[in-house]
Amino acid sequence: MANGGGGGGGSSGGGGGGGGSSLRMSSNIHANHLSLDASSSSSSSSSSSSSSSSSSSSSSVHEPKMDALIIPVTMEVPCDSRGQRMWWAFLASSMVTFFGGLFIILLWRTLKYLWTVCCHCGGKTKEAQKINNGSSQADGTLKPVDEKEEAVAAEVGWMTSVKDWAGVMISAQTLTGRVLVVLVFALSIGALVIYFIDSSNPIESCQNFYKDFTLQIDMAFNVFFLLYFGLRFIAANDKLWFWLEVNSVVDFFTVPPVFVSVYLNRSWLGLRFLRALRLIQFSEILQFLNILKTSNSIKLVNLLSIFISTWLTAAGFIHLVENSGDPWENFQNNQALTYWECVYLLMVTMSTVGYGDVYAKTTLGRLFMVFFILGGLAMFASYVPEIIELIGNRKKYGGSYSAVSGRKHIVVCGHITLESVSNFLKDFLHKDRDDVNVEIVFLHNISPNLELEALFKRHFTQVEFYQGSVLNPHDLARVKIESADACLILANKYCADPDAEDASNIMRVISIKNYHPKIRIITQMLQYHNKAHLLNIPSWNWKEGDDAICLAELKLGFIAQSCLAQGLSTMLANLFSMRSFIKIEEDTWQKYYLEGVSNEMYTEYLSSAFVGLSFPTVCELCFVKLKLLMIAIEYKSANRESRILINPGNHLKIQEGTLGFFIASDAKEVKRAFFYCKACHDDITDPKRIKKCGCKRPKMSIYKRMRRACCFDCGRSERDCSCMSGRVRGNMDTLERTFPLSSVSVNDCSTSFRAFEDEPPSTLSPKKKQRNGGMRNSPSSSPKLMRHDPLLIPGNDQIDNMDSNVKKYDSTGMFHWCAPKEIEKVILTRSEAAMTVLSGHVVVCIFGDVSSALIGLRNLVMPLRASNFHYHELKHIVFVGSIEYLKREWETLHNFPKVSILPGTPLSRADLRAVNINLCDMCVILSANQNNIDDTSLQDKECILASLNIKSMQFDDSIGVLQANSQGFTPPGMDRSSPDNSPVHGMLRQPSITTGVNIPIITELVNDTNVQFLDQDDDDDPDTELYLTQPFACGTAFAVSVLDSLMSATYFNDNILTLIRTLVTGGATPELEALIAEENALRGGYSTPQTLANRDRCRVAQLALLDGPFADLGDGGCYGDLFCKALKTYNMLCFGIYRLRDAHLSTPSQCTKRYVITNPPYEFELVPTDLIFCLMQFDHNAGQSRASLSHSSHSSQSSSKKSSSVHSIPSTANRPNRPKSRESRDKQKYVQEERL
Repeated sequence: MANGGGGGGGSSGGGGGGGGSSLRMSSNIHANHLSLDASSSSSSSSSSSSSSSSSSSSSSVHEPKMDALIIPVTMEVPCDSRGQRMWWAFLASSMVTFFGGLFIILLWRTLKYLWTVCCHCGGKTKEAQKINNGSSQADGTLKPVDEKEEAVAAEVGWMTSVKDWAGVMISAQTLTGRVLVVLVFALSIGALVIYFIDSSNPIESCQNFYKDFTLQIDMAFNVFFLLYFGLRFIAANDKLWFWLEVNSVVDFFTVPPVFVSVYLNRSWLGLRFLRALRLIQFSEILQFLNILKTSNSIKLVNLLSIFISTWLTAAGFIHLVENSGDPWENFQNNQALTYWECVYLLMVTMSTVGYGDVYAKTTLGRLFMVFFILGGLAMFASYVPEIIELIGNRKKYGGSYSAVSGRKHIVVCGHITLESVSNFLKDFLHKDRDDVNVEIVFLHNISPNLELEALFKRHFTQVEFYQGSVLNPHDLARVKIESADACLILANKYCADPDAEDASNIMRVISIKNYHPKIRIITQMLQYHNKAHLLNIPSWNWKEGDDAICLAELKLGFIAQSCLAQGLSTMLANLFSMRSFIKIEEDTWQKYYLEGVSNEMYTEYLSSAFVGLSFPTVCELCFVKLKLLMIAIEYKSANRESRILINPGNHLKIQEGTLGFFIASDAKEVKRAFFYCKACHDDITDPKRIKKCGCKRPKMSIYKRMRRACCFDCGRSERDCSCMSGRVRGNMDTLERTFPLSSVSVNDCSTSFRAFEDEPPSTLSPKKKQRNGGMRNSPSSSPKLMRHDPLLIPGNDQIDNMDSNVKKYDSTGMFHWCAPKEIEKVILTRSEAAMTVLSGHVVVCIFGDVSSALIGLRNLVMPLRASNFHYHELKHIVFVGSIEYLKREWETLHNFPKVSILPGTPLSRADLRAVNINLCDMCVILSANQNNIDDTSLQDKECILASLNIKSMQFDDSIGVLQANSQGFTPPGMDRSSPDNSPVHGMLRQPSITTGVNIPIITELVNDTNVQFLDQDDDDDPDTELYLTQPFACGTAFAVSVLDSLMSATYFNDNILTLIRTLVTGGATPELEALIAEENALRGGYSTPQTLANRDRCRVAQLALLDGPFADLGDGGCYGDLFCKALKTYNMLCFGIYRLRDAHLSTPSQCTKRYVITNPPYEFELVPTDLIFCLMQFDHNAGQSRASLSHSSHSSQSSSKKSSSVHSIPSTANRPNRPKSRESRDKQKYVQEERL
């Protein structure tokens, strides 16, 4: 409620006199004469005083002395002309109100208690009578209740309603109550401000209510406080407790004095300072307004409000007593102190400083200071440190993000550490990208350490950090997640429990999607099987850009591809990672390796100049003229569904607006494919001069594009070409449906369109299907591999697959499949493994036990069982490790063929010799125990020990012995079961391996710095980045940290992740993931034209230059000539070289290590020992004829291991004489195949 007296000194004249103003005299001045204003027509007499002012206590002083303190007075105001003090009247009004009300409440309670005690017995008697009188009558009705009781009940109900209404009015749970509470608080602060203004006037003075503006305002405030007090009193359940509340006491000593002030026409400053106690409710008011929401902020405001209100209230009391003086001293010992001087005095007193410049002189003031020091010092010593601690502990990064107009922002959350953030920023903000106009907002619940904070400051123009959790909607609102372009969630790759980490990230996805379902999310996942949980989120939609980067899937997929083409994991990892170009002048292997490292994967739309051309033609033109390597395109079918086709072959024609995937050194180079114009740039030799021209090329219709493509293949002009007849034009829709991959999905343009004219499209005969699917074998042209459409032109092998009732592939047709096998049937003992002739296989050394986290070996096996391999091309997989661990993984592996298990340990040389590790195509070393060790240097100890153990092994020349004694073994590169094999095709005899150093090994590492321990003969610095080390460059080491770059790569282009996943997983699709989520295993399916069509996709292989069709280019030839020849002749797309480390040396070297060269330039010189990375078309006839060209991973001159899987370019030679069936050949190839 309000302050009590209405003010002291609201008027500028002496006490509010009208007309003329009287001379204002302070109460602490001894006046000998009282002068009135000259404007008044009367003069006042003056008297000298020899003593101080007389006391205004209740002593019987009937006439005041003339030497007493004179109160300012005017002739127009009926005020006491003798200057007698009236402070006791103001104080008495408050005391009477307080104690009078207290007495009434206590009296009411006493009478009520006595009435209850006296009437207790009578009440029981009446209750018994009521029960008897209320008994049922004969007709079953009750007697009516007494009318008096009805009146009492009605009266009680009316009182309860009024009480409830009052409670609603003052409750903060309703809008009216909140408005009223806030209004009362605001008016209380206003009354306190009026007190601050009036404190500059005398403690007691005469005032005219009708002319004093501040008194009028104060009166209005206190009337409102009185009404609010009445509401509070009505709503109170316990009236006595309400009467003793702090807010009630404040009202008692501030409201009544105002009315007294109006009656007496004078003001007394009095106890109006008690209004400062209302500040204690400041935190409640802020909570009502939803400003304070956290416990720390509420606590801080509480402490501050209590401290300040106590401070101001105590200062007001000191101001009152020091300016008034002691009553028993006749108010003569007063001193003039302003209110703010009293505030200063109280602060230096609480802090125990006590300068002594200001101090209390009155007895009341000093007595108050004694007690205040006890309480104030305790409060100061406890509250101030806590306030400072709360302010100091306030979140430094607790603000809100302010979006910048015209600039996108992304939110990065999850595992935020110095390593993860630095790797992410290094790739995201790389200079090779176009100008990245994206602001990165990091959100984490732990404040960054000093190193991470310094990293943020270095990138302050594009990076901001906020402390919070994505599980809290308030924090999501702070970072403006609803307007963010994407949200990226990082995972802790080194956690001890991968499933728990994935669960945390899934919960983050759920929280973000729940807050804003349309936000694009890219999250890292550790385990492949946990990706299925994301499909349960209703708003998760991979078609809208949501992606889950499964580190286990991609890591094992990269390693699996290295089993097919050693070094491919390094090349792919470098392609989607942003690396700066490092120039080296010396002619060393690092020079050529780093030139390839600077290449990255980019996408760009193709110019309309390429429309109608076949993919190999465009690919050759881009490589030769634009110095770009295009490896894939995004194709949109007739129903507008997009598919990424990797090296689709010459059957596919480029459409308008086709998106191409390029390997280049920066994004500016890729723009050439978009700006290229045949009219303007056809004669330009320098690709840097290819810029945007002013030509406008109108878009062509489907018919014109088909006609242009047809005439391009025919070599005739559009006017002379007649292959596009009206019949074909009428069958456009049928053509689109029949050839789903392209609008012109044919090999020979004229032949195919004539076929459409000769017969209905739906009745292609098997004879014509086979003819159209075969290779054109013209004497004047070299054998040319053409990609076929399996839906229309299946080979004999596919017809056999469809006719048989054996399930050979999974239901999607993407992977080889077999019926589930029990693990006991694939377990080999050491003696059985030694008797089994294993060669050209893959040995997987796995460290793990019954308590280890699952690695997810299915992701390693699936790429090795892709259906674009024929059955005889599948490499046998032998797991060497703990049987307890492999039993846990077996549920996901039991549907794959050619898988065996040797229980043991990879550290046992006997086990390694039993599986013929010296004859394997690749040895993979994995560990499931890496994240269970705290010391990062020891996380890879098992893998390092196993790798060094294998490299130190020695072997006999076992090739000749096996050839002499084992009829089931055929050296890789020479298949005696195939009549097509002959020396003219360059089949190489596999060199023997006598030392473990030459065994191809790929080792998985967790800690990048541990790569220094793999090769003892290298000179890598321990601080060297992983991609610059020799083991990584050679493809013998792989670390999961290289996958961090996929987060930023996926954000800038979500097709990149799809392309990488297509390359390394063997064909995993979202549909397949949904199927695995339902059954946790691949489901077998019968072969249909649709499923067999999925086999028709390219795969990665390595091409040897030592012998075969490209042997003439191997010795000093240009890489560009090899690229064009392989593309034109065999539809093979070359994209890198796997070269011996010391091939550049003039002297022969015994080193068999190789390194990766990505996308060499056209004029790059080849050496005979080079192995070429290429994307090879699927060959439908390879199941019957395996000949003509060997794709080897080793050469005879390098004494290195050679792949046993013969990747051949099919030939039409000897087609009528087909070899034996696949089953018979496989029986000859392996002894005891039924065991495997």
